[in-house]
Amino acid sequence: MSHRDETTDASEGSTNGAGAANGNGASIIRLANGHGITIGHVNGANGHAGTNGHAGTNGHAGTNGSAGTNGHANGPANGYVNGRPEGPHLIDAHGGTLVSLFASPDEAGALEQEAENLPSIALGPRRQADLELLANGAYSPLRGFMDKADFDSVLDRSRLASGVVWTIPITLDVDEAAAAPLAPGDRVALRDLGGRLLAVLDLQEKYLYDRDHYARAVFGTTETAHPGVQKIHDQGDWLLGGPITLVRRPETIEFPAYHLDPVQTRALIRERGWRTVVGFQTRNPIHRAHEFILKSALEIFDALMIQPLVGETRPEDIPAAVRLRCYEVLIDAYYPKDRTFLTVLPAVMRFAGPREAVFHALIRKNYGCTHFIVGRDHAGVGNYYGTYDAQKIFDRFTPDEIGIQPLRFEHTFYCNVCQGMASFKTCPHPTDKHLTLSGTRVREMLAQKETPPAEFTRPEVARILMEMSGGRA
Repeated sequence: MSHRDETTDASEGSTNGAGAANGNGASIIRLANGHGITIGHVNGANGHAGTNGHAGTNGHAGTNGSAGTNGHANGPANGYVNGRPEGPHLIDAHGGTLVSLFASPDEAGALEQEAENLPSIALGPRRQADLELLANGAYSPLRGFMDKADFDSVLDRSRLASGVVWTIPITLDVDEAAAAPLAPGDRVALRDLGGRLLAVLDLQEKYLYDRDHYARAVFGTTETAHPGVQKIHDQGDWLLGGPITLVRRPETIEFPAYHLDPVQTRALIRERGWRTVVGFQTRNPIHRAHEFILKSALEIFDALMIQPLVGETRPEDIPAAVRLRCYEVLIDAYYPKDRTFLTVLPAVMRFAGPREAVFHALIRKNYGCTHFIVGRDHAGVGNYYGTYDAQKIFDRFTPDEIGIQPLRFEHTFYCNVCQGMASFKTCPHPTDKHLTLSGTRVREMLAQKETPPAEFTRPEVARILMEMSGGRA
């Protein structure tokens, strides 16, 4: 079975293994009026038949060996020379190689037949999300679910066993009944809840873990009131570690026009000639405070990638479909479309605060971003983290270890005296002159059919949010 590492060539054209599966159609990135770039999600089971809408094919330079589940390739990566991109503009993927764990069409057919006689594990939406992000390279350099050495090292050192920085465990949990018949060396069919084969796991290890240690290391608390801690207590007692090969993507893919793999966003960045790209993570609508930060970044850097997280968040959060409409109208009306692009991240929120901030930054590095915005209480929940803990954690690592540059922004607000957006770095006026609304307060206003003020959010966004709540803007 092959585990290929793939990146795009300096010409953007290719059959490069990045296409989405399940007949999702083509992804179109709209950069400027009348200038759409189609990066192909051509129909097909395995995501290998797509082209990116440009002439030519990639001439790949060699194949890669791998060392262990999450080891690093020994050979030159496709499109890389000595582990670095051929073109002048792309940042290295984390660990040096953009991983691809898609089965080839021939492999997929063979695995389908083999899987009929393999033990099976059914994956829910959370694990399906991790499976896809492992396969498409968003979690590079990981090649599968973590073995015990990597798991323990991530908890205790915020690094893989190899020493590469990584802050969030990527694990596959099962209960005692599922774990009992399995042994290292087994192959396991990973299926969706409907029994459809998604991937095959080459099991290297099964192991028990300490829930309290896991929770305290990642979330800084053992309180089950924290949603991440509760998830740990809800999951199985055993973890399975080993590399995976993806046969097909989950059927749960949403927003196919914006569902791009790292190899595709990198192709776009290379085509546009952008040397600096700022990534922005969000699970909320973009309001004026966010806009102030994003446009400040655009004043300095070449391009902006807005990448909302569209996997599982919290029940009270605004639905992803509503948020996507908000992003679309904002970009259309208020952002330079030749320097701004929208793509989604099909990951789940873990609410791990500082650790998740680093995790989100490394993912955006794999998507090709050179910089990543870290605001106040990134990936926070309740009062579990300090306001700027998610910024301070980056000081624990050297710039070379992280590779992507964090942009640390302070809390922003509308100042009635300045008559514009500002932060405490730029505004001298007392806080009673500032208009600040929390996400909780906005949800309360919507529930009461109150329109958020124009100083807080653009009227186009307010209208969409009021329609969602059943009110009128």
